[in-house]
Amino acid sequence: MTPSAESAPNLADLRGLHLPANAAGAIQGEVVAAIILGFAAALLVGALRYWRARRRSTVRRAALRDLQAARALEPEARLVAQARLLRRTARTLDGDAVADLRGSDWAARLDRIFATDFFGKGAGRVLVDGLYGRRATPDVAAIDAELARLLARIRA
Repeated sequence: MTPSAESAPNLADLRGLHLPANAAGAIQGEVVAAIILGFAAALLVGALRYWRARRRSTVRRAALRDLQAARALEPEARLVAQARLLRRTARTLDGDAVADLRGSDWAARLDRIFATDFFGKGAGRVLVDGLYGRRATPDVAAIDAELARLLARIRA
């Protein structure tokens, strides 16, 4: 069974490989589009999370910076500056509804915002309703330290 010379395969008769029409390569257009869309979505989510974290930390940093600036004031002026800082911070964190609160309602809202009882039952009560009354001089250093601790925990 030797092939005859006429029926022997000739290299000139060979043709190139032909791939099916839908196999353009290892990476198809739909796969590339899905990868690009996934990457863009991941970038968008990451940028949004970064922006929100940056905004939160900006409120915290600004409040702590203002508190630090108030430390150079006299005790009475320091208490007033701290009370103003609390008003601004509470408005930023909880909206304009806190602007009209006074007395025990204001203390309760501050306690809720900062998750503490410092303003309702503690030394922070002087910042709520003791600014204009004549009482014994409060320990402004202790109030300052507690405010710094509370402001450093801002997460909203």
